Amino acid sequence: MRARIVLTAILAASCLTGTAAQAQKLPSGFVYLRDVDPTIIQDLRYAGSNNFVGRPLRGYEAPECVVKREVGALLKSVQDELALQNLSLKMFDCYRPTRAVADMVAWSRDGKETVAGKRYNPSFSKDDLFRLGYIAERSGHSTGAALDLTLVDLKADNSATFNSTKDYGDCTANVNLRAPDGSVDMGTGYDCSDVKSHTAAKSITAAQRRWREKLVQVMARRGFVNYSKEWWHFSLPGAGRQAYDFPITQRK
Repeated sequence: MRARIVLTAILAASCLTGTAAQAQKLPSGFVYLRDVDPTIIQDLRYAGSNNFVGRPLRGYEAPECVVKREVGALLKSVQDELALQNLSLKMFDCYRPTRAVADMVAWSRDGKETVAGKRYNPSFSKDDLFRLGYIAERSGHSTGAALDLTLVDLKADNSATFNSTKDYGDCTANVNLRAPDGSVDMGTGYDCSDVKSHTAAKSITAAQRRWREKLVQVMARRGFVNYSKEWWHFSLPGAGRQAYDFPITQRK
């Protein structure tokens, strides 16, 4: 109930700056997050090659975060709170077309292990990912109400960027060895299929645990629920039911 009251107040006070022409590019009820809060950092992994597939997924025609309108309003509220602490949200994935989900499924079943895949799945083979709950044939992301995100310390040096030619350690390695996420050290990289990625994992440091707890708490205050096997994954119950397949195109 508290989360719903907060949401109502946020929506009433929020001024979404997108033009009517921009809004018509998306189905009713969806918005580009940049139009809600341009200060939220975006690093949409499935629109590029820095992901476990090693290439852009189908339907990701632009690196833009698209969400349900109420989800965007709540993310802005989270960002406003974090800004007072010199922190920011960083979005890794938002709305995901169903064709992209099918692309993931096809990749997982093609029987070919790749360097990129093993960097993200160091302990499992591809065909284990369904059984262990890391990939599903249906995704809440396709409703626009699920998110993958992390925290960024704005006072830190976040200049390191992904280099596709570099031989990084796997996603469970020390933060100085694995591919840079440009964020705080959560104990694993994003999209890491490993028990160490479980939000309550025991095998992380006290500092890493505090960052995870902070992320969970700030999101929970707005009604978002964390997926226990992925510290980065959150959803807003009741905000999305229908799965969509419209492509993510460049915001005009």
